[in-house]
Amino acid sequence: MDLTVIVVLVVVLALFFDFTNGFHDTANAMATPIATGALKPKVAVGLAAALNLVGAFLSTEVARTISNGLIKEGDGGVQILPEMIFAGLIGAIVWNLVTWLFGLPSSSSHALFGGLIGAAIVGAGFGVVDYSVLVSKVILPALIAPVVAGVVAFTATRLAYAITRMPASSAQSGVRGRFRYGQIFSSSLVALAHGTNDAQKTMGVITLMLISAGLQDSGTGPQIWVIVTCAVAIALGTYMGGWRIIRTLGAGLTDVKPAQGFAAETSTAATILASSHLGFALSTTQVASGSVIGSGLGRKGSSVRWRTAGRIGLGWAMTLPASAVVGALAAFVATIGTAGIIIDLGVGLAVIVTIFLLSRRNRVDSNNAISEVDAASIAVRSPKATRRKRRVAG
Repeated sequence: MDLTVIVVLVVVLALFFDFTNGFHDTANAMATPIATGALKPKVAVGLAAALNLVGAFLSTEVARTISNGLIKEGDGGVQILPEMIFAGLIGAIVWNLVTWLFGLPSSSSHALFGGLIGAAIVGAGFGVVDYSVLVSKVILPALIAPVVAGVVAFTATRLAYAITRMPASSAQSGVRGRFRYGQIFSSSLVALAHGTNDAQKTMGVITLMLISAGLQDSGTGPQIWVIVTCAVAIALGTYMGGWRIIRTLGAGLTDVKPAQGFAAETSTAATILASSHLGFALSTTQVASGSVIGSGLGRKGSSVRWRTAGRIGLGWAMTLPASAVVGALAAFVATIGTAGIIIDLGVGLAVIVTIFLLSRRNRVDSNNAISEVDAASIAVRSPKATRRKRRVAG
C-alpha cells in the first residue's frame, strides 16, 4: 500500500484513539464535584474538555518518551514500520472500546503501549522494544504512582478533617461542605493534568510514525500541527462522550464527601503533573483510583474491600498484555500486505460500529458500565457501612 495512504490512516486512527481516550478517562476528573453537587454535569464536562485542550500544550516530555524511547532506533532510524504502528493502534482502540462497553477497569494508556509493543514485536522481533524505558517510564510509574497518590490523599484527608473538627456537628458539616467549592479548582487541575499526560501519548505515536516514514528527523519532538490536532481530539472526546461514564457515578461516589473529594483530586493532579514533567506515561485512571481509595481510608471509620480492589488491580494488569495480543494479531494480518491492511481496517471498523450500536441499545447503569474511579470508591467501605456491619455482627 502507498506510504501516503498508510500515514493518513495512522494519523486518523491515532486521533480517533485520542478521542476515545477523552470519553474513556477524562470524565473521571469531574466525578466527585458532580457527585457532591459542586458542578452541574454539562458545566463539568465542558470545563474538563477546555482544560484538556489547554493541558495538551503545556509539555511534550511524555510524547518524546513514546516517539524516541520505547521503540529502539537502528542505523536507518526507528525499527518499526508505519504498517505496524497502524496495527498497534487497531489493537489499542479495540481493547479500549471493548473494556469501555463492558465497564471493565482498564487504562487507555496501557492499551496504547500494549498495542504498539505487540505490533512492533511481530514486525521487528522482541529486540525492537527498549525494555529499560518500558520498565522505568511505564511499568514502575504504574505501580508506584497510585500508591504515592493514595498516601498523599490519605494524609490530606486526615489533615482536612483535623482542621475542620468542631464541637457542633451541624457547624462541622457546614465547614466541611465548603470543600465542595474547592473541588471546582481541584477537579479542574486534574483535567488540566490529564491533558498534559494523555494527549501527549497520541502525539508521540504520530511523531513515531512520521519518523519511521522518513518524514521527520529522528530524535525530534512533535510538530505543532500534531500538538494542535491531538489537543482538539481529546477535548472533543471529553465533551461528546463523557456522559456515558458520568451518568454511572451515582452508586459509589455518593459516599465521597467534599473534603475527601478535594484531597483526592489535588493528590491526583499533583502526581500526574509531576510525572508529566519527568516524562512518565501514567494512567490517569489508576492514579485517580489510588487517590480515591487513599482519601476514603483517611476518613475515620472507613476500610477497604480488598477483594474489590484486587479485581480492579487485575483488570489493570490484564490491559497491557491483552492489548499487546490484539495488536500482535493485527500486525500479523498486516504483514500480508495491502489486503492485510484492508482486513485490519474492516475488522476494526466493524468492532467500532458494533460497540457503538450496543452502547445505544443497552441501558447504562452501575452494573454494566461503571467508571473505573467509581469502582475504586466502592472498594472503600464508608464509616456508615462499617457501623452497620458491626451492628449486624453484634
